[in-house]
Amino acid sequence: MRNKAFHPFTLRAALMAAGLVWISPPQAHAAASPAASPFADLVAIDREVAEFTGKAIGQSGGAMMPVDRRLRLNACSSPLALSWRTTRRDAVLVQCPDAGSWHVFVPVRMAENAPSAIARGDAVTIAVVGEGFAVSQPGEALDAGAVGDWIRVRTLRSGAGSYAQTDAVRARITRPGEVEVELRD
Repeated sequence: MRNKAFHPFTLRAALMAAGLVWISPPQAHAAASPAASPFADLVAIDREVAEFTGKAIGQSGGAMMPVDRRLRLNACSSPLALSWRTTRRDAVLVQCPDAGSWHVFVPVRMAENAPSAIARGDAVTIAVVGEGFAVSQPGEALDAGAVGDWIRVRTLRSGAGSYAQTDAVRARITRPGEVEVELRD
């Protein structure tokens, strides 16, 4: 019995029948004009991220590196939506607003010498806030971070003349020496 190689169109049909997506090799699209490409322009995404952050690729505050050129994102008929992934501004969320479309996270190069508001092991005040109330208690930082970062902390309970340590919780640094845990309904 001879070993038959799959013809690309036969392989494509088999993949589609199995519910999988066919991604053409890059050279197949090289001859096509940019306007006819079914894929998003990755260089344009890089430009939009640079415009959004105000920094070039590789600069502090800009994208760490260009969007991966191996990505084959469907062309977007609407303008892209860009936002910060978190309040730390460590990544940009790029979304195609078309129904059922894609989104990617573009990591941002953080400043290497960002001032740390809390160091690991520091004594902190843990404020627990909710609708109409706020309470605070002493705690210990299990991670270091700058204002706006989320870190792990644990509360210290007093009893019998000593402090007992409790399980860690995640809290946001509001200022040096103070973190906040928000309670929601």
